[in-house]
Amino acid sequence: MAEQENREAIEDPEMEKTELENDRTEEKTAEEQISDPTEEKNEECCEETENIEKEADGVKEKKGFFGKKKEKKDKKDQEIEELTDKYKRTLAEFDNFRKRTEKEKSQMYEIGAKDVIEKILPVLDNFERGFASISEEEKAAPFAEGMEKIYKQFVKTLEEIGVTPIEAVGKEFNPDFHNAVMRGEDEELGENIVSEEFQKGYLYRESVVRHSMVKVVNC
Repeated sequence: MAEQENREAIEDPEMEKTELENDRTEEKTAEEQISDPTEEKNEECCEETENIEKEADGVKEKKGFFGKKKEKKDKKDQEIEELTDKYKRTLAEFDNFRKRTEKEKSQMYEIGAKDVIEKILPVLDNFERGFASISEEEKAAPFAEGMEKIYKQFVKTLEEIGVTPIEAVGKEFNPDFHNAVMRGEDEELGENIVSEEFQKGYLYRESVVRHSMVKVVNC
């Protein structure tokens, strides 16, 4: 019995050591099992980071690619803007040329019309002098009536093309329309007033064809 007890006492420490080693092994295994998910997570994070970096590089490459396209597009836009500007300038120059040409033509027409009208006016003056020289009885004659009708038609035609007489008698003297050939005094009239007209003046539209020859009083 004593020997068995001694053997059991000797065997107990060895068993305890074995149990301790087993416990340590189990702990390490548990630790490894606990640490493994962390390592796996780290590996997954590293892989995700690498993927993100690759995607970022791809985006940069795409941006660079599209950036080159954008530069080419900007160059085309610039050429289009330059051509559009040239077109607008040319169109504006042509429009100015057209307006200038029309104005010159109008001025040439007006100058030619004024020249013709100026040559016709003496005929109109002779009509008026002829009517002023005949008596009231002679005005009733068929010949005089016919001449009066022709005179009125003549005046109406001139009015239709823009020829109108300049108002003179009783108006204030205006050198733009009146040509003073005589001066006098008249208490009934105001200062610088036209009292008498010797020859009618005429306008073509708004320009003077012939100035009125007048007498001015109290100037």
